[in-house]
Amino acid sequence: MNAELPKSDYARNMRILAHCDQGGRPDGVQIMVHRGHAYIGHMFSKGFSVIDVRDAKRPRAVNYLAAPPNTWNIHLQTHDDLLLVVNAKDMFAAAEFADEKAYYKGQLGNVVGTAERKSAARDWTAGLAVYDISTPAAPRRIGFMPVEGGGIHRIWYTGGRWGYVSALLDGFTDYILLTVDMGDPAHPRECGRYWIPGMNAAAGETPSWPATSRYGLHHAIVDGDIAYAAWRDAGMAVIDVGDRARPTLITHRNWSPPFGGGTHNCLPLPQRDLLVVLDEAVLDHQEDGLKLIWVFDNRTKANPVSISTFPTPAEADYVRKGGHFGPHNIHENRPGSFVSSELIFATYQNAGVRAFDIRDPYRPREVGALVPPAPAHDGPSAQSRAGDPVSRRVRRCRRPSLLHRLQRRALHRRIRRLRWNGRARSASRLRSDRGPWLYRRRLRPAPR
Repeated sequence: MNAELPKSDYARNMRILAHCDQGGRPDGVQIMVHRGHAYIGHMFSKGFSVIDVRDAKRPRAVNYLAAPPNTWNIHLQTHDDLLLVVNAKDMFAAAEFADEKAYYKGQLGNVVGTAERKSAARDWTAGLAVYDISTPAAPRRIGFMPVEGGGIHRIWYTGGRWGYVSALLDGFTDYILLTVDMGDPAHPRECGRYWIPGMNAAAGETPSWPATSRYGLHHAIVDGDIAYAAWRDAGMAVIDVGDRARPTLITHRNWSPPFGGGTHNCLPLPQRDLLVVLDEAVLDHQEDGLKLIWVFDNRTKANPVSISTFPTPAEADYVRKGGHFGPHNIHENRPGSFVSSELIFATYQNAGVRAFDIRDPYRPREVGALVPPAPAHDGPSAQSRAGDPVSRRVRRCRRPSLLHRLQRRALHRRIRRLRWNGRARSASRLRSDRGPWLYRRRLRPAPR
């Protein structure tokens, strides 16, 4: 291994291939790898970066696009020549979220003031930006869909006419689902809405859930005409989006309480009639309880049934290690990326990235792991606010996010072999995408 590479705190069946500080912006949130370039949303550095990863062992920063003032671009999606980027209020720079718990406990629209349509001047940009990335290293903005409110949090777009976003709108207590008509990418427009009854404060609806519960949509993953929506403390909503103008509920499942909520991803595996559903750990030292990744039997769409959970990393005392410990995100099988209904990749906050074999859905097994080392320094954002909750978040985010997510994408495309059950399984057998840049160099077996 290259002596300049960071040494993992823990690794099993995974290894670090490369490291990149993203042009001096080491904080990364969502990453999309498309045509040999990684598009990376930032939480503290604002804007988004473009990293050339055609040589996975030598990634290099090639561009950075700044966000509008007081706005973050933390999430994005790519398909063909399009890049879609969220624009929303920079929540973690706001005084009301100096204590991180305020972001995860209670109704966000009430905290920000958008639920009551407060008339105070708004100094952020809210909406969906569309970029032309036909020249991958030089995104060019071609369209924008404004929204009235806090802005958009996350997007699901895999090409074609329809996109799906979670949006914090005026008059609503938290993020809801919007369907977006992308027929003309230069002029995207809202088509339909879905929310859980009780969220539309402007219409006089009253929440039926506790004031400390966060009933807000994180995002939906759409398979055909069905959206599987992760609704944080409200669990999972399964929604019929066949009529994009009038989405309707198929079923709503919530296991909080007794479990701690924070549902973050609902990943359908249609070939096997399964769902993988992840609850995000959102507070330090597991204050919000043990969070799990669930497997659901999804043969009956109106009645998904939980049949197992993924094992929790236990080779170290991650609860006492500091920061968040527990699931955060899973790789979502987007077309054009690594796709598998048997091997699931999940990020685990301070416990790094994990790979799970779910060939037996009743007994998921961990088959790989990589925990990056602590960063050498906290970066400019943390140095300017040393000791406050934001700097602690920078430390937490830097440790597991860019390093392991960029490594994970490299692993998706360049892994030589994964070994489990004492056998070696070729990466090519696990791969379903055929991006032209992936095979410029011949895959060779890993060194024994």
